[in-house]
Amino acid sequence: MNALTDLSFSSHASAFDRGLTLEALHQRAPAVFGACAHARTSARYTFIPTEHVLTGLMKAGFLPVEARQTRARGTSPMHGRHMLRLRRRYETISLRDRSIPEVVFLNSHDGTTAYQLRMGIYRAVCANGLIVSRGAFPAYCVAHRGSVVDRVIAGALEVSKRFESLAAKVERMEARLLFKDEQLRFAERALALRYSHPAQTGMQASQLLTCRRAEDAGQDLWTLLNKCQEALLRGGLSRRSLSGSLTRTRRITSIATDVRLNNLLWDLAEETLAS
Repeated sequence: MNALTDLSFSSHASAFDRGLTLEALHQRAPAVFGACAHARTSARYTFIPTEHVLTGLMKAGFLPVEARQTRARGTSPMHGRHMLRLRRRYETISLRDRSIPEVVFLNSHDGTTAYQLRMGIYRAVCANGLIVSRGAFPAYCVAHRGSVVDRVIAGALEVSKRFESLAAKVERMEARLLFKDEQLRFAERALALRYSHPAQTGMQASQLLTCRRAEDAGQDLWTLLNKCQEALLRGGLSRRSLSGSLTRTRRITSIATDVRLNNLLWDLAEETLAS
């Protein structure tokens, strides 16, 4: 019997109060239920199913609200890198634009990723899931050795202790208003994080500033960060390819790239806030 079957799951996920169903977890991230490590891992590698770790996290008061997995060709879906976003079952920290802090949990069973716990934020108006920079708030890494479950739970609790500080940082970003030229300069630097060579871009940085909804019309740094993050990671923007044909930017599906871009964008926002 799966360890998770003994814990309660809601019928679906909503913004603030319900977690993913067991079925949704299976569909979105099958590696959570992987039964063994990849054959290439060493004898020192201690395999602990993510399912067991998640059970411990849920007993500690965390609820999975999103799950993703990188699907690489030629590799088993039971070993790949996967990412879970979790919220405290009873959250006391809330932000003005219906954003909520999260614990981002990453793992794989192929030896490429240690257990990682990072801080994230979910912005309800755009269903935008940011990941906070490791430079701004500490991340916790747990090697696949020893008492993994206890150390992962301890890491998640340490991350959640800083939710109040994170909320204060978001409030500072909301209070930091930017002129049009400052917004464009931010967008130019944000675009360069995804396309390091200008010739590859095929688009204007101003496209990242497009408002997709009324709530995106703000001139503050927090709104700007979310607009640029959504544009870069979700894609869908018009661009010219190197051959000259009109195409659209692709959605980022790689977890590693998602984490890297989020990290760099948050650092850019921190730099702007300090200037």
